[in-house]
Amino acid sequence: MSSAHRAPGSIDTFSLDWGTLKWFVSPETTSGAASSVGEVIVQPGRGHAPHQHDDAEEVLYVISGSGRQTVGDEEFDITEGDAVLIPRGVQHSTYNSTWRALRLLVTYTPGGAEQALTTLPDFRRHKAGEISTWPRGSD
Repeated sequence: MSSAHRAPGSIDTFSLDWGTLKWFVSPETTSGAASSVGEVIVQPGRGHAPHQHDDAEEVLYVISGSGRQTVGDEEFDITEGDAVLIPRGVQHSTYNSTWRALRLLVTYTPGGAEQALTTLPDFRRHKAGEISTWPRGSD
């Protein structure tokens, strides 16, 4: 496989208590990449704690599902087809308020902000090809 083509089955999966993430392009894994692009799946009734990326802008695009998004002092519903810009240094969170998975395409510019997830206590890395089941269960 070339460094320009990244098939989902060839990429590690990150998982946390609230969902799973696959980073298709990242400076950490893709030679010459300046940004990060990945798919994030937020499980029903789950979401992540408010946080911010001081050195990266984030863009979310809702592939499918719906939920609640905060960006700074704003809180609003998101649904399929919506895009959200999260400027550098602005606190934000995403919550899936439905029974269906919330699927997002996420970008960071510049890339690399996703590596902060690997330091969280509930982080797990699943090697390429390994299926991350839900609920995750315990090891």
